Amino acid sequence: MLHSWFFWNLLVAAATAVLWLLVAYALSFVTKRHATIDIFWSSGFSVIYGVSLLTAAHHCGTGFTVFGATGAPLTRLLVAIALVAWSLRLSIYLAIRQRGHGEDSRYVWIMKGARGRNPHLYALTKIYSLQMALMWFISIPLQTIATARTSVTALGIIGAGVMAIGLGTEAVGDAQLRAFLKNPANAGTTMRSGLWRYTRHPNYFGDAVLWWGIYAAAASTGLGALSVLSPLAMTRLLTSISGKPLLEAKLTKTRAGYDEYVATTSGFLPRRPKAPSGLVEG
Repeated sequence: MLHSWFFWNLLVAAATAVLWLLVAYALSFVTKRHATIDIFWSSGFSVIYGVSLLTAAHHCGTGFTVFGATGAPLTRLLVAIALVAWSLRLSIYLAIRQRGHGEDSRYVWIMKGARGRNPHLYALTKIYSLQMALMWFISIPLQTIATARTSVTALGIIGAGVMAIGLGTEAVGDAQLRAFLKNPANAGTTMRSGLWRYTRHPNYFGDAVLWWGIYAAAASTGLGALSVLSPLAMTRLLTSISGKPLLEAKLTKTRAGYDEYVATTSGFLPRRPKAPSGLVEG
């Protein structure tokens, strides 16, 4: 079951998300790009989870331990390990990728809507405030795990394992892409090998798998099963809103052969690629 502190923690988590992304907003004035928020996005979930654990430990009284060998503490520990590994890896990866580059094309497109308006207030409303709300909402399964008193279940262990699979898929996909882009011979061409042979977005797919693992761990608490809209929202963001559509609109214009890649390769779920048009796959 969830401890009653969970409902108070919703407010604590909201305040944490606001403060965390206001730091990202302030830093954007230094870096001169709003893409800095991407670094804060993944790490923000670990921050919210950590704050939720600390506040639950403080307010839930005797009988509540954050980490331990059995019961809910074990699930919390496994989730913490996978979540922090995911957050740190992705934040560091994005920080390295952004170094020495200008604004991300996604945010350039968003800021075009600021015509005639204060660009700083527009960015705060359209970029930072929106991501604050999304971070809070998507973190609800993590909050249920942080405040649960239930005994460990197979579903909780499975959830942590699924998180590890998602983390591994995302990390391998990013590493393969980074190696491909570092090779001057691949300039302007389309990545088609490794995990990228089976899905156009192994990193996004791995990200989604991780969040469904978090949901499985949250569902092991009982009422945490009601937080299913959170992983659905994250999957929707990755596949239909801020992830895949904006990226593919850019790659179609900048990568040779990308149209053919789209025609033959799955857009999300990994599967065997189709034969190119006019050819029979052997």
